[in-house]
Amino acid sequence: MATKNLTTENGPRVFHNFYADGNIEGEAFVSNHIFSYIISGMHDIWVGDKRYSFKPGDYRFFRRNQLTRYIKKTAGEGFRSVTIHLDQNTLKSISQEYQLFADFPYLGEDVLLLKPSPYLEKYIDSLDPYIHADDELRERMVQLKARELVLILLETDPSLKNVLFDFSQPGKIDLEGFMNKHYRYNVGIDRFAFLTGRSISGFKRDFAKHYGMTPGRWLVSKRLQEAHYLIEEKAKRPSDIYLEIGFNDLSHFSFAYKKAFGNAPTKGYSG
Repeated sequence: MATKNLTTENGPRVFHNFYADGNIEGEAFVSNHIFSYIISGMHDIWVGDKRYSFKPGDYRFFRRNQLTRYIKKTAGEGFRSVTIHLDQNTLKSISQEYQLFADFPYLGEDVLLLKPSPYLEKYIDSLDPYIHADDELRERMVQLKARELVLILLETDPSLKNVLFDFSQPGKIDLEGFMNKHYRYNVGIDRFAFLTGRSISGFKRDFAKHYGMTPGRWLVSKRLQEAHYLIEEKAKRPSDIYLEIGFNDLSHFSFAYKKAFGNAPTKGYSG
């Protein structure tokens, strides 16, 4: 694995990623808007319960403030990508300089496959020299390249104005709908609260009112119900599903499963 990070303090970041030793799986909270280009390899991403699949040559845009699960597939030439994180300070500066503001809330996809264009192609090519530049030059160029990217994105898809220049925090949304799509994500209660537009205390209060139990108990119960279905009905191996459904430790999963159903998860596996 090799990652080249071109970064500025509290500003935009540029990553040149390369993975060659097996598939890379994990979860990530997308805190800033992200533009990414796949050079080689395949990339599967889940946002909520929706899956997106990408291939070499794809230009992608990820909206900020969302939970994702991913698999970066390294077969062949490995997985290689260029990724730019657009911070809010840079976008606010561009908004003021060019008088660009969101006209209305964005209601489109959380992950966009952008239409290829000569602008995007030349932009990716233009990043290569700065990976090897000295630190002082690199920091100045990262700022300039981030601003250039924003203008290219607006040219490529004008509707992105309502995403890039919406600086509001997540509003209060339906709790049940969000949790049913995101219970597999192994993140803290504070993250769930933020993404549903609530304080931690407000989230816990609304959760208890709706479900009659704490978020922690509900998450374990919901994940175990899915595990039981996958093992008993789909003959899945416990070792293949525990991370997928939100447990970060196989022994903890096995203990919780046995406590809930009276037998170890391997007892139900018939594959």
